[in-house]
Amino acid sequence: MTTKNYPCVRTKLPGPNAIQYLEKEKKFVSPSSTKSYPLVVKSAKGTVVTDVDDNTFLDFTAGVAVCNTGHNHDQIISSISSQADTLIHMSGADFYNPLHIVLAEKLSAICPGSHTKKVFFGNSGAESVEAAFKLARYHTKRSIVIAFYNAFHGRTMGALSLTASKLNQRKHFLPLIPEVIHIPYAYCYRCHYGLTPDNCNMACVTWIREELFKTKVPPEDVAAIFVEIIQGEGGYIVPPKEFHNALYQLTRDFGILYVADEVQSGMGRTGKMFASEHFDIIPDVITIAKGIASGLPLSATVASEEIMDWVPGSHASTFGGNPISCQAALTTIKLLEDGLIENAAKQGAYMMQELKKLERTYPIIGDVRGLGLMLAIEMVKDKETKAYASEERDSIIQKAFSKGLLLLSCGRSAIRFCPPLILSKDDADIALSIFEECLKETLENK
Repeated sequence: MTTKNYPCVRTKLPGPNAIQYLEKEKKFVSPSSTKSYPLVVKSAKGTVVTDVDDNTFLDFTAGVAVCNTGHNHDQIISSISSQADTLIHMSGADFYNPLHIVLAEKLSAICPGSHTKKVFFGNSGAESVEAAFKLARYHTKRSIVIAFYNAFHGRTMGALSLTASKLNQRKHFLPLIPEVIHIPYAYCYRCHYGLTPDNCNMACVTWIREELFKTKVPPEDVAAIFVEIIQGEGGYIVPPKEFHNALYQLTRDFGILYVADEVQSGMGRTGKMFASEHFDIIPDVITIAKGIASGLPLSATVASEEIMDWVPGSHASTFGGNPISCQAALTTIKLLEDGLIENAAKQGAYMMQELKKLERTYPIIGDVRGLGLMLAIEMVKDKETKAYASEERDSIIQKAFSKGLLLLSCGRSAIRFCPPLILSKDDADIALSIFEECLKETLENK
């Protein structure tokens, strides 16, 4: 496989400068966030991250699927700098901002469906979900919302009520928003019902119709079903197309809103602008964040004119739709449309092919899944029992870090590959080579 001068780890990690920052972090910064390894970043460009000790790393996290155009893309920097010279802030909650309006028009055009859509701007994925939650109840005048096990929709109280990913995210925060019902997702590798795709008849959706709606939950009281098109933190779980089709039909039958959380799967990551397009679904509401503005804080909640019918004062955000973030988003979308989405599909197919080869070679890999450059492998102790190999997964991620490859976990024992969409085949080969080294070392040490 191809080699380059990077990644290059010059010091024992963490390096001496990093240690100083880590000590201050421990003293002054909230301990509530999760850090996978002691990476203290000084700068980044393209797919390369440099830490405060001048170690360089190949980034297969993209700032957690945010920097889809790569770190510090020249056109993004130019658009941000130009806008900063003109206007930094004027609250979209109280005043009119041309970029706010232009970006809303663009999002209306690129989101699935030919109908005109309206956009609410916030600052984060959780905020986009909060807005969708409130909008669903406001529009339908219904109270119940359905979400899925392993889902991650954010950590603010409304979004957290929909989240069912890790216990630590919910522990000691109860009670949450009432009337949220969680059900199994179409996690076919580990089917909740013990079935196979050949004989399941979409049991995870049939159960809603035949059991949930006939025993506990009146369908006429359900405002929305919130669903990640591809589950993100839950394991990069890609359901069969039939799942979303059946779920969508269920919502049509009972007048329920189909809310697609595309915070991680949107903005070109899967090889299409939105993952919904892979499943031929036109959501009633879409939540967007992460990759929308190449690292600047911005989110969008997009719905049809008919659904976004709340009155002035119902919901607003001081910083949502900030002019600089909007300009970065417009430049981001142009870059995506001008070739990055196509590259995500191309390099994603190559990565999938190579990861499948590793799956056939190393029994610790139980499943390889994903679309575009939203890929994951699930580690197992045994392919027959599918026992989670969480410790081995964590060890591989740490080994990769020590060799200059940045990876992240997802699910109980999966590793996600979500590099910037500028990824080249050479960089893919470097990452695959380092990853295979880590696999071998982990198996040798068992």
